[in-house]
Amino acid sequence: MKHTLLAFAFLLIFQNGYSQEQIYSGNYELAARFSPEKMKKLVFSTRVDPHWLKKSDRFWYEFETSKGKNWYLVDPVRKTKSQLFDKDKLAMEITKITKDPVDGLHLKLDDLKFLEDENTIKFKVKGTEDVLKKDWAEIKEKDKSKKDSMEKKTFVFHYNIGNQQLTEITDAAKDPERMSWANIAPDSSKVLFAKKSNLYWMDKANFLKAVKDEKDSTIVEHQLTEDGEENFEYGSSGRGEDNEETEKNKEKRQRVGAYWSTDSKQFVMTRTDQRKVKDLWVIHSTKNPRPTLETYKYAMPGDKEQPITYLMHYSFDSEELSNLPVATFKDQSLNIYNTSATESSRDDDFRPITWLGDLDEFYYAVTSRDLKKVDIYRWNLASNEKELVIEERSNTYIDFLKPEILDNEIVWWSERDGWGHFYLYGKDGTLKRQLTSGAFHSDRVARIDEKGRKLYFVANGREKDEDPYYEHLYSVSLDGGAITLLNSGDFNHSSEINDGATFFVNNYSRVNTAPVAVLKDKAGNKVMDLETVDLSNLFATGYQFPEPFTFKADDGITDLYGVIYKPFDFDSTRKYPIIEYVYPGPQTEAVDKTFSARLDRTDRLAQFGFVVITLGNRGGHPGRSKWYHNYGYGDLRDYGLADKKAAVEQLADRYDFIDKSKVGIHGHSGGGFMSTAAMLVYPDFFKVAVSSAGNHDNSVYNRWWSEKHHGVKEQINAKGDTTFIYQIDKNPDLAKNLKGHLMLSHGSTDNNVHPANTIRVASALIKAGKRFDLVMLPDQRHGYGDMTEYFFWRMGDYFVQHLLGDNTPPPVDMMEMQREKPLTK
Repeated sequence: MKHTLLAFAFLLIFQNGYSQEQIYSGNYELAARFSPEKMKKLVFSTRVDPHWLKKSDRFWYEFETSKGKNWYLVDPVRKTKSQLFDKDKLAMEITKITKDPVDGLHLKLDDLKFLEDENTIKFKVKGTEDVLKKDWAEIKEKDKSKKDSMEKKTFVFHYNIGNQQLTEITDAAKDPERMSWANIAPDSSKVLFAKKSNLYWMDKANFLKAVKDEKDSTIVEHQLTEDGEENFEYGSSGRGEDNEETEKNKEKRQRVGAYWSTDSKQFVMTRTDQRKVKDLWVIHSTKNPRPTLETYKYAMPGDKEQPITYLMHYSFDSEELSNLPVATFKDQSLNIYNTSATESSRDDDFRPITWLGDLDEFYYAVTSRDLKKVDIYRWNLASNEKELVIEERSNTYIDFLKPEILDNEIVWWSERDGWGHFYLYGKDGTLKRQLTSGAFHSDRVARIDEKGRKLYFVANGREKDEDPYYEHLYSVSLDGGAITLLNSGDFNHSSEINDGATFFVNNYSRVNTAPVAVLKDKAGNKVMDLETVDLSNLFATGYQFPEPFTFKADDGITDLYGVIYKPFDFDSTRKYPIIEYVYPGPQTEAVDKTFSARLDRTDRLAQFGFVVITLGNRGGHPGRSKWYHNYGYGDLRDYGLADKKAAVEQLADRYDFIDKSKVGIHGHSGGGFMSTAAMLVYPDFFKVAVSSAGNHDNSVYNRWWSEKHHGVKEQINAKGDTTFIYQIDKNPDLAKNLKGHLMLSHGSTDNNVHPANTIRVASALIKAGKRFDLVMLPDQRHGYGDMTEYFFWRMGDYFVQHLLGDNTPPPVDMMEMQREKPLTK
């Protein structure tokens, strides 16, 4: 009797203690309300993307709101903004020609561009009538249905802005500038391409024939090479998902990444030998009657067999193709520099790619395999020799940008003093001056005004009392002097400057503000307002802005930055589990700095009933000091985890509504890798993880990312032979540590992060006797494609069950949740 009473007393204590913790149901309805498909109907354009015209400072842009899409023409000099056309009248004229009813509110114009007279626009309209594709015979051979051979008829129009005249172009062929295989010379006299692994060219007349009919038997093609072969091609490989597709692609014309001289008489290109690089495979299981094998070359870290890249030069005058002697480092990488990197968006969106330099020289970079050595060379075509211009060295990996080649100078970016900054060199390689300096990060060149001797550049971390990741546009004289801020304001700014560096469009916002676009002049003075995004429909659904926050890294010194997302039905008296959405970098951090309505893994995930945070970590972003960026060098598995743990601890101290006994973590790709590592390194702290497409074993991820960010050791033996040693800690090594709930996920045909990464973790967990969940998505690549929404609901189910303790089945089918109409309060 005594034992019975004691047992009953313990049972009452247990029940009373447990009942004090309320079990909340997952709010599936609220999560469904903000699906990507529904958000597309609530928020439309969020920025102005200017298309600058060539003959003036004018630009046009399109902007969509809940009242439809509008097209505007802006004249910065006159400070005017006007509609390109009357939408209602244009829709009527289009309807007369196409016989398809359309009105101005629902007008859709594709591929709009200004013609050379800059008074006529060209655009396409998709009709409703089905027409037969040209390749019907080919489709029929594959026993496809007639439905697969049909497409919507496309109408091509010219519209004169001056007289408002609409003209249908009935004989319009494929746009030459959109022929993906054609690399057209600057004077349009020649077109370069590859076929059957070799190099070809044709003249303009034959190219125009090919535009009308690629299979025209009268087209004359000039073959330049005969030694091309599979995996040692000129141009792209043409490799498809299966052998039949690959063989068919070899017969087609394909793009060649060549860079022309400005007189169209020469070009340079790289040719890469991958024949010894080892194969990797994925299997397609659902797309064909029988599963098919996809084979591709994939260099892994530490592999002896690596691609070998050659630098080729061809002269149409001498008709010689030369393999230039540029070998400098073992397993080196080559980059040829071209002129198009900083050109603004204009209507002539197709432009020939010319090399950096003049008719007698071009520039290229050679990088060592361990990325600790970078040399910039100028190849002198007259002497047929290379000339060293700039040399960079570091004990960790080197990040670098394309040099900007001026008439007699070079603008070069370097982190040699611990921060990213610009330097001015003479063409002979003599350092003239450091253009930017200080404890901030100069990020990239926006434009160089050579006549005005001004460098326009984007930088962050310079303005006090701001989030150091907020970007701004600055200018500085090439002759030295003070830096000028051109777009002040405590926001993240994105600037599009015109080619003449006279005006720029400035888009700015934070995660908790509506985006705004304004036009400014080169001195930073506002010319006119352009757009302010209307979020009223979004807020009518119950949406609320997230909140930026700061905290200290685990060292107690380094400031880190994050964003906190709450449920839109947030109750401050309630305790919420907390989930971290993570990406460790080091090439970026998963922390948004501008407003976005496309955040499935953050604010939408929170709606189930969680507090979700995104946050940086030491080693996670290149936009700060080099010390910060290289913090994880040599420790790629564990370097960011202590900071992720510190963030939750500090937030829980600040806010009573955070329950630090219920910590979840989620990430994709590198975040998949990090979220699993967190469960294994801190198994008593992180309780639930959903890890998708993670590179859990970086020894089977690609060489370039893994060796760069973790480091590879170059060893030279007594004979002078060079080998590269790669050793790294992996998630499978810690499988025995798992205590909480882990869901692994991967696409079965992921040819970026191979499924072997997740399978190896699963194998180690099974051998360690651990329970976990595994979701394989059939025939999905790295981004999960059309199964993204399915994965979202599986992720939601997992966190609802294991963090909220809600084990009831979801209220309705997960795909039906997506299809529900948006609700208002």
